[in-house]
Amino acid sequence: MFILEFVVYDLLGEASLLVGLMALIGLLIQKKSAAQVISGTIKTIVGFLIFGIGSSAAQGALNGFQSLFASGFGLEGVTPISEAITAQAQTLFPMVIALIMVLGFVCNLIIARFTRFKYIFLTGGHSLFLAALLAILLKALGLSDVMAIGIGAIILGLASCIYPAIAQKYMNKVTGSEDIAIGHYCSIAYALSGWIGGKVGNPKKSTESIELPGWLSIFKDYIVSVSLSVGIFYYVAAIAAGQGAVEVLSGSQHWLIYPLMQTLTFTGGLYVIITGVRLFLGEIVPAFVGVSEKFIPGAKPALDCPVVFPYAPTATVMGFISAYIAGLLCMLIMIAMGTTVIIPVAIPYFFIGATAGVFGNATGGWKGCIIGAFIAGVLIAVGPAIIYPIMKSVGLSGSSFPETDFNLIGIIFNFIGKLIGAW
Repeated sequence: MFILEFVVYDLLGEASLLVGLMALIGLLIQKKSAAQVISGTIKTIVGFLIFGIGSSAAQGALNGFQSLFASGFGLEGVTPISEAITAQAQTLFPMVIALIMVLGFVCNLIIARFTRFKYIFLTGGHSLFLAALLAILLKALGLSDVMAIGIGAIILGLASCIYPAIAQKYMNKVTGSEDIAIGHYCSIAYALSGWIGGKVGNPKKSTESIELPGWLSIFKDYIVSVSLSVGIFYYVAAIAAGQGAVEVLSGSQHWLIYPLMQTLTFTGGLYVIITGVRLFLGEIVPAFVGVSEKFIPGAKPALDCPVVFPYAPTATVMGFISAYIAGLLCMLIMIAMGTTVIIPVAIPYFFIGATAGVFGNATGGWKGCIIGAFIAGVLIAVGPAIIYPIMKSVGLSGSSFPETDFNLIGIIFNFIGKLIGAW
């Protein structure tokens, strides 16, 4: 009984140790050397712990912004950043998230092995984010940990295979081959952008014939783009709230310095989160990918969205600008309507909008790029607002998921929850 309790509550209850254990098993199956097994296992655990440290810093800064925004405008401002909301969820459901992620990857391999959807989803960060979303949704429905893990793993496995297939037709047009798939859970937005591009434009009139000022490339830097975008909104919220409200939060710190330091703390927290995620995923993903290569011949790797940027560099910038304008317009509409306000943070809008722009450009040139990315920007503004009440139902606030594929799953669960009276 003592051993059982130790395994269930102490070992499995520590998400970092659980993920490390999974990495250990994968490395042993591949018959790696003792040094590789030890190194991979330790890096996985440490990476997961770093992720948790970053989450604490980002969440603290996010809470400050939330207070100022609500005080200044009488509205609820939500930043759609997957890293931030995942970090919050990880503090509530660490074991559930870890097991959904690991078992979901196993389901991905099984589905790819026995169905025509032969995609191996290799963007581990997005698998982690979807695991977090599924944990939130399933726990909000009142399911037990065991049920949440089982159902969540199956859904994650299905999503890993089906979503890349949705955008594959247009991915082939982007790359000019059928060798790789898009492994970024905005496949609906990308496929829609590609479809719209074919309706409104001409692929021969590509964005790559247009020259843009070089200074726009600054938004490709994660630290700079997040700091500038979040900083602007932080200062707007601080000025709107007034010196007195800021000083309540800042303590001895000058009320004009407080927004700056909180912005940089938030950016630093997100950077630490990403560093931790990359560290532990860099170990655990290869541990399982090596196994898949032996048993699933012919499978396509589903890779992160930056893989498409070299095919249309100008479209990446134009797509970002178009999507961000859409996000700002949606924010103004939400403010006017008095609903939950989604703050268009630059980094998700860059990656999602840029990728949508590349897809739209592949089928409809510059017109497809602009219009397709704009529609994507609307989707990643409206979607997080729709599922945000579910986030709040489990005690999460201030952030939501911008990914369109996530939001579709969330909308379905929202309907189910209302149907059964869960919220």
